Amino acid sequence: MTITAAAIQFTVRLGDVDANLAYVRDALRRAADHGAQLVVLPEMWSTGFAYRNLNELALRTAGIVEELLEISGKLGLVICGSMPEPNGSDKVFNTVFLADNGRLAGTYRKIHLFSLLGEDRAFSGGDKRLLAETTLGPIGVIICYDLRFPELSRRLALEGARVICVPVQWPKPREEHWRTLLRARAMENQLFVVSANACGMVGKLEFPGMSIIVNAKGEVLAEAGGEEGEIMAQLDMGTMDDWRAQIPCFGDRRPELY
Repeated sequence: MTITAAAIQFTVRLGDVDANLAYVRDALRRAADHGAQLVVLPEMWSTGFAYRNLNELALRTAGIVEELLEISGKLGLVICGSMPEPNGSDKVFNTVFLADNGRLAGTYRKIHLFSLLGEDRAFSGGDKRLLAETTLGPIGVIICYDLRFPELSRRLALEGARVICVPVQWPKPREEHWRTLLRARAMENQLFVVSANACGMVGKLEFPGMSIIVNAKGEVLAEAGGEEGEIMAQLDMGTMDDWRAQIPCFGDRRPELY
């Protein structure tokens, strides 16, 4: 099986749901027109980290999810990107709603919160990982800061993930960390990683774009620059299986010693 994957990057307008949604609608159509089957959007793509009114903005998420389900059904897409989700308190969740050809394949609430930027003051952390059975096969999901905790990606790989989707808003000062971590998660778990970042100035932070698609060897299949747009690549599951057979890392593990 070969999957055509796309990552969409754009400047997330802080608190401007209508503008962000309009961009994503158009970008999803463009990606589908070019044959995309799996599309990854940035972290918190509908609102950005608009801390002052996140609870209010989160009330629109349910309606956006319904629209994404409709779009995914019409265009034949699996869509992954995170948005704020109400949780009945003064905080929200940072949640991926995985749309799969018109149905909700699963949800994932960001587990690791980036305290350096105050995420723990505005968000509640999730307590469950997500490996979703989709029409494209098993897909794992992590969000941004989760990348720095390799145990989560390894658990998804051991449970059968063949692709891990990573929505992020990773700032420019640490862009090389992000690129290195993505390649490491792909290499050590011998699977595909598809990650979409924001670009441009979002609030006071600059984001580099550089969305990336990596194969099971850690090779970059496609990488964006710093402008708004989409990248695409073919995820050939046969080549991934061949690589796993050549270097059988999973069979050589000794977890009883870890």
